[in-house]
Amino acid sequence: MIRLLALPGSLRKASWNHGLLRAARDAAGDGITVTIHLLEGIPLFNQDLEGNPPEAVRAFKRAVADADGVLIATPEYNYAVSGVLKNALDWASRPTREQPFSGKPVGIISAGGRFGGLRAQLQLRQIGHGMGMLMMTRPELYVDQAASKFDAQGNLTDTATRDAVAAYVQALAAWTQRLA
Repeated sequence: MIRLLALPGSLRKASWNHGLLRAARDAAGDGITVTIHLLEGIPLFNQDLEGNPPEAVRAFKRAVADADGVLIATPEYNYAVSGVLKNALDWASRPTREQPFSGKPVGIISAGGRFGGLRAQLQLRQIGHGMGMLMMTRPELYVDQAASKFDAQGNLTDTATRDAVAAYVQALAAWTQRLA
């Protein structure tokens, strides 16, 4: 059984990126579980607290450590990853002796406007490299023109995109298995 932890980089109720992760969970298939972990309880990073972090941070780090691989769905805000996602990654990288993402297989997907979150993915790859993540580089999944592919509640409605998400989950599970 491959256990994938799914992290939505948005707090919005009808988030397209959270919708991508729900579609990934629904498409996982036999031998793969996708568990979505919300980032909404994680406070702003404060280095003064890293020796005794808040429970939400400890739970997040445990979830990452316990997963076989991680699937991150990032929105793009101002050409970058969301603040909520960057904040969670900052907590996960500190203190430096505790690195739950280091050596962890990670896949990135995104949904957005014309470029589908491409620039946020590029930035996240750079952040991930610094954290020692083992990024899956192929396939890539950028959902452009997302407003036409999701309903008002943030559920993925586009069949071709649903198929692409299912294929991506299978590829990430295979990547995770290969690195195990």
